[in-house]
Amino acid sequence: MPHLVTVATCNLNQWVLDWEGNLSRIIESIHKAKAAGARLRVGPELEICGYSSLDHFHELDVYTHSMEMLRRLLLDKSCHDIIIDVGMPVLHRNVRYNCRVICLNGKILLIRPKMWLANDGNYREMRHFTPWMRPRETELFHLPKMLAEVQGETHVLFGDAVISTPETCIGAETCDMALDGVEIFTNSSGSHLNGDIVAQGSQFSLNDVEVVTATVDLDEVRSYRAAISRGLQAATSNAKYKRIETPFELSSEDEDMDVGVAPTLPIQPRFHSVEEEIALCGGCYLWDYLRRSGAAGYLVPLSGGIDSCATAVIVYSMCRIVMQAVREGNQQVIEDVKRIARYKGEGVLPNTPQELCNQVFTTIYMGMKKQSSRETRQRARDLSDAIGSYHVNIDIDEVYEAQKKLIINALNFEPKFKVEGGTVQENLTLQCLQARIRMVTAYEFGQILPTARGRPGGGSLLILGSANVGESLRGYLTKYDCSSADINPIGSIDKADLKRFIAWAEKNFDLPCLHDFLTAVPTAELEPITENYVQSDEADMGMTYQELTIFGRLRKLNKLGPFAMFQRLVHDWSLDREKVPGDDAPFYTPREVADKVKKFFHFYAINRHKMTTLTPALHCNDYSPDDNRFDLRPFLYPPFWKSWSFKRIDMELERIERKRAAKKA
Repeated sequence: MPHLVTVATCNLNQWVLDWEGNLSRIIESIHKAKAAGARLRVGPELEICGYSSLDHFHELDVYTHSMEMLRRLLLDKSCHDIIIDVGMPVLHRNVRYNCRVICLNGKILLIRPKMWLANDGNYREMRHFTPWMRPRETELFHLPKMLAEVQGETHVLFGDAVISTPETCIGAETCDMALDGVEIFTNSSGSHLNGDIVAQGSQFSLNDVEVVTATVDLDEVRSYRAAISRGLQAATSNAKYKRIETPFELSSEDEDMDVGVAPTLPIQPRFHSVEEEIALCGGCYLWDYLRRSGAAGYLVPLSGGIDSCATAVIVYSMCRIVMQAVREGNQQVIEDVKRIARYKGEGVLPNTPQELCNQVFTTIYMGMKKQSSRETRQRARDLSDAIGSYHVNIDIDEVYEAQKKLIINALNFEPKFKVEGGTVQENLTLQCLQARIRMVTAYEFGQILPTARGRPGGGSLLILGSANVGESLRGYLTKYDCSSADINPIGSIDKADLKRFIAWAEKNFDLPCLHDFLTAVPTAELEPITENYVQSDEADMGMTYQELTIFGRLRKLNKLGPFAMFQRLVHDWSLDREKVPGDDAPFYTPREVADKVKKFFHFYAINRHKMTTLTPALHCNDYSPDDNRFDLRPFLYPPFWKSWSFKRIDMELERIERKRAAKKA
């Protein structure tokens, strides 16, 4: 009879420092795993305290409370008869470790510290933890009194060891344990392995607890290993691990075993498209933030452009996801909707995403008579009507003129736009004035609207920003304008992906009005519209959004400075290159490339200070310029136009042009 083992892992919607809530979700996942017949349950990394505790890991309270929650878990007899692999931080000999604690029937079998810490991108585990640097070695961990009483012993093993059951062996994190007979590996932090995928959880969900189980045949594993040339390697390997013996069986060989149990068949992995990820990730994130923040809803300043449009559609996606969960009977979501939406009566729920949207989402168009076009105002209205948001349509001319008079009265000087003959500085002053008035107005309405609408409970609306990643990189935003908000769902998404998302949502969300946003020219509408002039974002920036994406990726992912980026793009954007399918890069001369690169780095440098106050963004892109959480670079640079980097570009450009001139001659 085959050795069939049912194992379980889980997705938990843990919350930083929500000790009792996190424990409750852990226990629920164990109950669900047991109900599915699993004999081994593996949880997320640092699940007791929440992975994103960050610098709280420097606080002793985090380790004390984690131990207190572990004690509760061990005392809960409903969690017996299953091996539990739970993630938590542990302080051992005054060193902080990211650990797995392996438990069974109220006892700790092993505390296994993580050996390979994630330390790139937005992961900074080595800021908070020390890796266990002694493979295959263990030592004794002195249990605090509260755990020693439960354990019945003062010490447990701590280090790189494995768990041996009557029929198999379980190890954590590292695959070289296979040479010492380990057949089941637990890895809560992710790993790259060969073989088949037999089960997959949802990538995005409103479920607080999701358990994924699979039944595997250990005999198949053994047959495969015997068939490949690893026997001699295993027999001669010195990679011997201390084994912690337990009589607990993961499989049953009883003849009366349930005949319905069979190995889980392999599946093809499911991958979401970029458009689906924006809709699902953004929607789930916004709902979780809203329900946990205690706010009354969201407010988005709609400009009639694609960025604020995308932000609004993500909120609508949130409402669609929530209503789907309500229809599926998700009790947590239903209770949250009753509390947040305050719909038409006690216990009454909305029937459509639009109805929910009208209760929790406000859109506001803040126009100017000379600067705002009829088209953008109408697009904002059409989008609001389509998604059901509560819409406010106002003009801010009076506030703008009153603020402008402060300059006139105090300085006896009237600033003018450039189309009226004003200087660059006058033009910027008047644009920024409008932009900042919109920020103040958005917060003003966000605070008073729930009360003005008679919403029970009052409260404030959270303001959503809508500056995309390219604009932040370039600094093409006013500090403390509508880019300043509570959170920004699109702050790490580029313009191309936002357009793809809107095109996708037009069809999949049945929103025909989105087509007009896709065909509109991006404009800030901060300068007066004349017969001969309409402000254009790309013209103002001196580069296209496509080029900004390329600059951002080369700067962050490829780690290229100005000179190296010029060298790279001279080839990538060369007029002489042979165009191949999929190549949509621009064609430029070396001098044009040099101008583009220098312009990007110039504006990147002088606008870095804006990133220190950038609204926290949902992290979706590897080149986010968020200074506080991701892009750790200085925010004060020497003038790039006088820098050696730019001089080297000029020298290289001169060399290239001389070489080309010689060829032509």
